[in-house]
Amino acid sequence: MIVRNTSSWFRLLFVWHGSVLPRILPRLLLVFALAILASSIRHWWLTSLADSALSIPTFTLLGVSLAIFLGFRNSVSYDRFWEARKLWGSLVIASRSLARQMISLTGAGPDSRRVADGCCAFAYALKEQVRGQQDDAPLERLLPADVFQRVRAGRYRPALILLWLGEEAARLQREGALSERQWQALDRSLNTLSEVLGGCERIATTPIPFTYRVLLNRTVTLYCLLLPAGLVSSIGWLTPPIAVFISYTYFALEQIAEELEDPFGFEGNDLPLAALCHGIESSLREMQGLPLLDEPAPRQGIYLQ
Repeated sequence: MIVRNTSSWFRLLFVWHGSVLPRILPRLLLVFALAILASSIRHWWLTSLADSALSIPTFTLLGVSLAIFLGFRNSVSYDRFWEARKLWGSLVIASRSLARQMISLTGAGPDSRRVADGCCAFAYALKEQVRGQQDDAPLERLLPADVFQRVRAGRYRPALILLWLGEEAARLQREGALSERQWQALDRSLNTLSEVLGGCERIATTPIPFTYRVLLNRTVTLYCLLLPAGLVSSIGWLTPPIAVFISYTYFALEQIAEELEDPFGFEGNDLPLAALCHGIESSLREMQGLPLLDEPAPRQGIYLQ
């Protein structure tokens, strides 16, 4: 995710880094070339093929319908993005609650440290799972050696870490360090982490139907490529800038929807999962009275992954 200070409206007109313009620029150039061609042959076309000339009202009706479909697509994609952010917000809350409960009930000792490190390891493992990656370094640093080997050999690492955390809570209850009611409170926090895991897996493994994406892509592309032919009969040499501006709106809406559809990726508008994991670990360390992790120096327009 790109982090920027609030910019003036004038500076936003020229923002390149983080916008979708680099991705849609080739298509905009194609529309511009077609608009130049349509403007060049306008007089010949209206003289020789007047019956086949297109008009603005036709594209107005099509444009309104297309805008409605694109708005729906963007709403669906943003719902996925916002649900993912709420799930990771729940992960932050549940991790802090679990660490607070352990510190309050057992003190800032080895047991609470193991549980807090397990919560951090769960966050890192979840980040790697939803991004389709594997990074053993954080897990090796946070988990006991035997637990790390067990988790490393598994396919669903966050679930295995949750299982281990549940075993740790049950062990403390058997040893008398926790009462039955206290153990149940810890188990509810673990259930919240399990719900977060299931919700993130649902988003990561259930994309928007491919057929729907193909339909919108084809419709938007054909509409924008035919747009110069509909404008040239009315506005002449103003067709290139107007056609490119209208096409930019439609192409950009489609591209934004594609970026937001997968909120766990590495694109400029995706969730900063690494920064969220860093924040979780830093806050849990502070709760235990341990030194904080080094914070990255903030810079204008940086990517938070």
